[in-house]
Amino acid sequence: MPVSTIEWHGGIDGFCRIIEQTLLPTELKYVDLVDQRQMWDAIKRLAVRGAPAIGIAGAFGVVLGFKESKAKNAAEFDRDLDAITSYLASSRPTAVNLFWAIERMKKVARGLRELPLQAARERLLAEANTILTEDKAICRKLGEIGAPLVPDGRSALTHCNAGGLATADYGTALAVFFRAKELGKRFHVFVDETRPLLQGSRLTAWELQHEGIDATLICDNMAAMVMRDKDVGVVFVGADRIARNGDTANKIGTYGVSVLAKAHGVPFYVVAPVSTFDLTIPDGKHIPIEEREDKEVTEGFGKRTAPTGIRVFNPAFDVTPHANIAGIVTELGLIERPDAERVPAFFKRHGHPGV
Repeated sequence: MPVSTIEWHGGIDGFCRIIEQTLLPTELKYVDLVDQRQMWDAIKRLAVRGAPAIGIAGAFGVVLGFKESKAKNAAEFDRDLDAITSYLASSRPTAVNLFWAIERMKKVARGLRELPLQAARERLLAEANTILTEDKAICRKLGEIGAPLVPDGRSALTHCNAGGLATADYGTALAVFFRAKELGKRFHVFVDETRPLLQGSRLTAWELQHEGIDATLICDNMAAMVMRDKDVGVVFVGADRIARNGDTANKIGTYGVSVLAKAHGVPFYVVAPVSTFDLTIPDGKHIPIEEREDKEVTEGFGKRTAPTGIRVFNPAFDVTPHANIAGIVTELGLIERPDAERVPAFFKRHGHPGV
């Protein structure tokens, strides 16, 4: 990753520095978040986005929240912990990594309630930094496991942004491309622009260009033609939540890409850390889908493109059924043809409880 997406500066009274992703690709600007309200706002308006990065942001948000704590005993500490974590969890509903990280921070915090507040805050900051460090290692592992799936001498396609901007390092789906390039593979990537907020054109194209990967930007509605005519041999996407049967929520439009891939015989792979799995829900029908404000569609980037008063449906995510997925790349290995039996069996085999 050419730049650091999210990092902590200073000690317990420090701040979280993020890239203001709403300004990319025309401006690379860093923003310093000094309290939990600023973190909530950054997550809500997509200044920081991508499931793993949102999880890290949530962890640092807990640290920021405790900057304002005056807790003098365990009861007051618990009260502040519940208030901080509930507030941060309300920022976005779909990406399970946010809730995974918040719950991890809560679990650590519950063991600190009898400590002096400063010592507890130091331990929470250490845990948040551990989550960030672990994510960097996971990104590299995802790249290692996924790179062999990139067909040499052919094209690939990706939707939305699942690169370094969505994580602490190389990304998830894009980590596969970065590692494949390091291994000397020759390939080309078609990048869906990803309406309505253009994460593909603003973010993915920017990352691939920085890494020197041969890439071509296309409009979302060109994907079918490209798969048919441009020798697309594989599709890689990220994920925001994966159900027990392998149904996967990702940025709106991913479902359509999976349908097109299946129609054209193109393997469709999801790349995500195990923290993105939610084994408490049986299938994609139980994944909450965030709906965002109308003006993202009617006034994209400040210019009105629709008549005033028109009704708008603007889901931020959709769910790809597991039947359309050739495999899910995790840091523990590849889950081939995921379904309600293979996904739980995979976690059991690796001794991992899942989310």
